[in-house]
Amino acid sequence: MKALVLEDYNALVYKDVPKPKYEPDEVLIRVKACGICGSDVHGMDGSSGRRIPPLIMGHEASGEIVETGSEVKHWCIGDRVTFDSTIYKLEDWYTRKGLYNLSEGRIVLGVSPGEYRRHGAFAEYVAVPHHVLYEIPEKVSFTQAAMVEPVAVALHAVGLTPISVNDSAVVVGAGMIGSFIVQALRAAGCGRIIVVDLELERLELARKLGADLGVRADEDVPEKIKELTHGRGADITFEAVGIDSTVQTAIDSVRRGGTVTLVGNLAPNVNLPLQKVVTQQLRLQGSCAICGEYPAALEMIERGEIDVDTILSAEVPLANGAEWFQRLYDKEKGLVKVILNP
Repeated sequence: MKALVLEDYNALVYKDVPKPKYEPDEVLIRVKACGICGSDVHGMDGSSGRRIPPLIMGHEASGEIVETGSEVKHWCIGDRVTFDSTIYKLEDWYTRKGLYNLSEGRIVLGVSPGEYRRHGAFAEYVAVPHHVLYEIPEKVSFTQAAMVEPVAVALHAVGLTPISVNDSAVVVGAGMIGSFIVQALRAAGCGRIIVVDLELERLELARKLGADLGVRADEDVPEKIKELTHGRGADITFEAVGIDSTVQTAIDSVRRGGTVTLVGNLAPNVNLPLQKVVTQQLRLQGSCAICGEYPAALEMIERGEIDVDTILSAEVPLANGAEWFQRLYDKEKGLVKVILNP
């Protein structure tokens, strides 16, 4: 089969590779669409440490089942499916507690951090366990289904956060995840939603998707947020980048007693203003991946409550993937989500 392989850092090669073998509890999927995640872009140059070559990346995907393992009972050849990016064990203690995203030994599709290597979906075929599969609703396309994973990430972050009707919210980072958080917050009943980013184009996109206001990151953001929230700061803030400066912005923009939910994880470490967090009684929490939000994400896309089409910048053949990776890496203006089609 053909695949886009990260053979070395900054070296993506479209080439022939063996079709993946699958276990008795797995299915083989013909990939129809796979999205380029920001973590894949940062993995390409080795900066994240989680894409050690050689590796087939890609974890935001959809497709059609073409083969099933001997233990697979409830899925059939021809089923239209998408799948969780986390491969987890059903017998794990955390899984049984309803926290499969935290399970011991969990593996992320298309990732190789050193402890494991699991090839992903920038390929004609991919194999995944049947318990991470989800049926694609009839009215949802393969392209839309390839964006369910980041939608579910946003829903998970919002679901973890205590939200009251009409709460004010700040989202730091207006990329794909941030834009989906905006839509999830609107669905959850938030009042004023403010988005922070450096790029005017992304702020405009966030406003189209439900944000009330956009604030440039090079302004005095905390002071601006206070002006917009009766001098207090926002009730809740979300950080969707994962670097020191944006984490500080999220903490500085929340009111006393508020909640800061950290979603981005680009940098392994950031500075923590401990005394501020303690003396203002802030709730500071991380949000890891997805934990059961796929059905809600698919249904919300089907009903039109979550708009994924506006996020889509380009849909191109997998053979041209290296070029589009570079364009994203170079931060080409106007590019948010690129879908590759094998």
